[in-house]
Amino acid sequence: MSEFDFDLFVIGAGSGGVRASRIAASHGARVALAEEYRVGGTCVIRGCVPKKLLVYGAHFAEDLKDARKFGWDVPDCKFDWNRLRDNVLAEVDRLEGLYGQTLDNHKVTLFKTRATVVGPQKVRLADGQEISAERILIATGGWPHVPEFPGSEHAITSNEVFHLETLPKRVVIAGGGYIANEFAGIFNEFGSKVTIVNRGDTILRGYDEQIRDRLLQISMTKGIEFKFNAPFQSIEKNDDGSLTVHLDNSEPIQADAVLVAAGRVPNSKGLGLEEIGVELDKDGAIKVDEANQSSVPSIYAVGDVTNRIQLTPVAIREGQAFADSVFGGKPTVVDYANVPSAVFSHPPIGAVGMTEAEARNKLGSIRVYTSDFRAMKNVLAGRNERALYKMIVNAATDQVVGLHMIGPDAPEILQAAAVAVKAGLTKTDFDNTVALHPSMAEELVLLK
Repeated sequence: MSEFDFDLFVIGAGSGGVRASRIAASHGARVALAEEYRVGGTCVIRGCVPKKLLVYGAHFAEDLKDARKFGWDVPDCKFDWNRLRDNVLAEVDRLEGLYGQTLDNHKVTLFKTRATVVGPQKVRLADGQEISAERILIATGGWPHVPEFPGSEHAITSNEVFHLETLPKRVVIAGGGYIANEFAGIFNEFGSKVTIVNRGDTILRGYDEQIRDRLLQISMTKGIEFKFNAPFQSIEKNDDGSLTVHLDNSEPIQADAVLVAAGRVPNSKGLGLEEIGVELDKDGAIKVDEANQSSVPSIYAVGDVTNRIQLTPVAIREGQAFADSVFGGKPTVVDYANVPSAVFSHPPIGAVGMTEAEARNKLGSIRVYTSDFRAMKNVLAGRNERALYKMIVNAATDQVVGLHMIGPDAPEILQAAAVAVKAGLTKTDFDNTVALHPSMAEELVLLK
C-alpha cells in the first residue's frame, strides 16, 4: 500500500487540470482534484466558450442586414440580451456537467472546495482536512488584472461580463489586447456605444502590424472609438448609476459599464507555494522546466499559472504531457513553436508563426506575400470591409514561416494552414496546391 492518500492531487479543474487528471487516472493513478469554483475552468465557465457564443450572437446583427441583399425579406429585428445571456449560461451549465461526468467516469475524486499546499506532498482543504499525495499539480490558471486606481471597484472584468443584468448602452473597455477587442466587437454589434481606452499606443501587441492596423481601421469604420495613451485616473459613480471615466490626456467619458481587459496574471496567490520553496517569477508565475516540474520536485504546474503561452489548447497539451510522462511511461515534451492563435474580433484574426518584423529580425532575408480583397459575400451585400492575408517566407529556404489573416472565418481557415507551417512546407508547396474555388481560403495558394 502507498504511504500517500493519492498518487496525484490536482488543484484547479480547468482545461489543463481536467486533462491531466483523467489521463493520469487512465494510466492507473489514484487521482484527486480540487476546484473552489466550477469544474471547467476559465475557458468553459467564463472565457473562450461563452465568449465565442456571444460572438456568434453578435454576427447576426450584420448577417440579418446582409440577408436582404440575398433576397430574404428580413424585418427590423430587436435584440434581447437577457435571452442570449441566459441561453449561454445554460450551455455553460451543460458543459460543466459533462466535465464532471468525465472525471467521474475516470474515477477521479473531486473536492469542490479550495485547496492550498502545506507541504511538498500535502494539501489542505478549506475545511481543514489534510490530504497527502506523492505528486501535486497546480493548474489554477490566470486571473484578470485590474490596475489600482480610485473607483476601480466600479469596473467589471471578463469574469463578470457574462452575467450583466442589462445590456449597457455605453461601454468603456480598458485595454488593447484580444479580450478588449473581442468584447468591443460584441458590444458594438449589439448596439452599444463602445470606446476602447488604451494606456499605450498599440492594439494587439505581438500580432503582425498590418493585420492589427486593418482591425483598427475596420473597427473605427464600424463606430468603435479608440483613445490611445490615455491611462485611467478614476471612475466616478453618478447618482443615476452611470459612470464617469476620468483619463489622462483625454476628456471624461460617460458610461454605463466599464470593462477592464488589461491582461491576465497567474492565479498563484494564497496557495502556499512560496512558503514551501516553489519558485515564482516577478508576475507570480510558477517556474517550471520542460517536464512541467517546479523547483520542488514533487510539485508540477501546467497552463496559465506558468505564464508560458496563455491558450487553452496549450494547457491541455501540457496536462497531457505531464500525465503521460509521469504516469504513463511516455516521456513527452510540448513543442511551443508555431502555436496558432486567433482573435475573435469583428472580423476575426488568425495567426501562426513569425510576424514580418520578427522574421526580418531573426532571418534577415524574407519574402512577403499579401492578398487584400473583398470577400464575395461582402461584395454582394454592399459591405466594403476587406480581408487581408499575409504570408512570410524565408528567402533562403522558401519555407513559409508565418501566416497572418484577418477576414471572415479567418481562424477556421488558419487552423488547417497552421499544419502546413508546422510541417515546414514551402511557398512552392502552396503554389503547387490547386485552389478550391470559389473560396476565401484559395487566396493562400494564389499569392504572388
